[in-house]
Amino acid sequence: MGKRSNFKRRKHDSYLTFDRRAGDALAPHLPWACRYWEPCAGRGDLVSQLQSYGAQCVVASDISPGAEGIYRSDALLASAEDVNCTGATHIITNPPWTRRILHQMIEHFAALRPTWLLFDADWVHTGQAARFMPQLQKVVSVGRLCWIEGTDQTGKDNCAWHLFDARHEGPTEFYGRGVR
Repeated sequence: MGKRSNFKRRKHDSYLTFDRRAGDALAPHLPWACRYWEPCAGRGDLVSQLQSYGAQCVVASDISPGAEGIYRSDALLASAEDVNCTGATHIITNPPWTRRILHQMIEHFAALRPTWLLFDADWVHTGQAARFMPQLQKVVSVGRLCWIEGTDQTGKDNCAWHLFDARHEGPTEFYGRGVR
């Protein structure tokens, strides 16, 4: 799960968000009574983390669900009407990091709702990020997360939560680790 690795990537970039540091970093930045759609839910690890902070997942879906209660759905096919029917105020997920898919998700989701996406922190420093910067409202540093269960080894890339919103105007806010 990184650019400095020669391991074969998992199908659908299925790296579960079981490391609680992901939810711990995001929770202070969520609005009170946040109701969200989790479109890449896997088996629901992130949903459980955010629920412990009072955020309510109104729909959890995945292209390849890993648990009961996670609906099978291709998130890129969701319409504005589909999301409106859920009552979600936000979209929150750990998306595939494959750039082609990630960039499609940024465009699609940011047009629907304010969208928090967890992926490598380095991305904001690349040329490919330039076209998305006007929509980038916040970056919340997380650090390195563990992606492989049964090991205490973290990934080789620092991660961050990125808040995208097509309606955003103004500068991007940056929050370092532990800063609220």
